[in-house]
Amino acid sequence: MTDHVDTPDDLAGLYDRHARPLHGYLARRVGPEAADDLVAEAFLVLWEQRHTFDPARAGARAWLYGIATNLLRHHARSEVRRLRAWARHGGPGAGEDVSGRVAARTDAGALSARLAESIAALRVEERDVLLLVAWAELTPAEIAEVRGIPVATVRTRLHRARTRLRGLDVVEAERNG
Repeated sequence: MTDHVDTPDDLAGLYDRHARPLHGYLARRVGPEAADDLVAEAFLVLWEQRHTFDPARAGARAWLYGIATNLLRHHARSEVRRLRAWARHGGPGAGEDVSGRVAARTDAGALSARLAESIAALRVEERDVLLLVAWAELTPAEIAEVRGIPVATVRTRLHRARTRLRGLDVVEAERNG
């Protein structure tokens, strides 16, 4: 199926195929409420810039995630604050009833808090690439196309992000703790 963005029907088809996964990706980055707005804004930008879309370069999915990533840059400060708050307070749902939680979930919460803090500490370029791969499941080639950078740069940023996360010994500290 070739992606086109020439008519409102084309846009509706793209929305039907990509809105839910895009929302999931954005919700993980900025929370569900902000994701609602960002999904709408991403499709608006896609429609307004449809004349610049070149399906020979990248598919509409990758282009859409590129638009969303650009929109996320405006939210980067709040994302870092949210990740750090998550790290301080034990992640989403920390205020919920904890009576039924077991030690494994407590350990997982501590690990996710450290991981969230570590992700927040990454350079924004590294964090974007890491989360586009991990949460949006884009390939390095797709990311390179929509970001306008070489694939090697994407792979380097991804490698650096993973190395920095490993260098913080988040997982190892939990195993030995």
